[in-house]
Amino acid sequence: MARANLGEIEIEYDEFGDPSDPTYLLVMGLGSQLIHWEEGFCRMLADRGYRVVRYDNRDVGLSTWFDDLQVDVMDALAAVAEGREIEVPYSLADMAADGMGLLDHLGVDRAHVAGISMGGMIVQRMAIHHPDRLLSATSIMSTTGDRDVGTATQEAMSLLVSPPPANADEAAEQAARATEVFGSPVHADPDRARIRARAAYERANHPAGMARQLVSILGDGSRTAELGEVSVPFQVIHGRADTLVSVSGGIRTAEAVEGADLLLLDDMSHDLPEPLWPAIVGALAGKAARATEAAS
Repeated sequence: MARANLGEIEIEYDEFGDPSDPTYLLVMGLGSQLIHWEEGFCRMLADRGYRVVRYDNRDVGLSTWFDDLQVDVMDALAAVAEGREIEVPYSLADMAADGMGLLDHLGVDRAHVAGISMGGMIVQRMAIHHPDRLLSATSIMSTTGDRDVGTATQEAMSLLVSPPPANADEAAEQAARATEVFGSPVHADPDRARIRARAAYERANHPAGMARQLVSILGDGSRTAELGEVSVPFQVIHGRADTLVSVSGGIRTAEAVEGADLLLLDDMSHDLPEPLWPAIVGALAGKAARATEAAS
């Protein structure tokens, strides 16, 4: 793995494939590290002819942490319900700029980008604020920020805001429970989830960063109007069985961006199970190829 110094922050990243191939930048979700883009998935995409770059967002993994900034998640949730303004530690636009800074560090002028969950929101911000840097954009299992779509079940939300694990064993069991609650129903694999959770805990456990990221999501508000101005070739992928960000969030995102492609997967919830990798990688590569052909 490598580290990019972007000035105020440093971003940890690694890559797969031939550096001379077009770059595909992968953006991870809330509290998740670059290793949650599993190597097999990244290599499958690289084998389609892309330089695949995955990275730790700010405040998680081995990228810069912002522990001098304090947040109150419960107050932020109450503020959303009451319509009050939320003071955020940093914005999703800031996180989108981090990705552009990483491309600068890599010497990449334009890239294909894809993000899951919060990463999808960051990709939306990239398309809104940095359209000249994107060849195509894919928002996966994400939403627009509108309160009436992309809602979580009560059980999924309760799990999301549950106390952080005190050790690797607790992290493993929380991950297994999460798989039961918002894992893809046909493909859920609690044992695999335990292994990933242990690896993430031992690499860089940082629940305070996840809390700040969550407040930043809550403070971003609706992106629907801004998405209506997006001209970047755009794609939405969502699971019909998603219990954390309901499928309505993906549908609204696709409706908001003129000409966006929409792929709905029946057996997918809020995860990337290996049996669905061929379909998802195929969609990513397919969108990239169509965007490249249209631009030529």
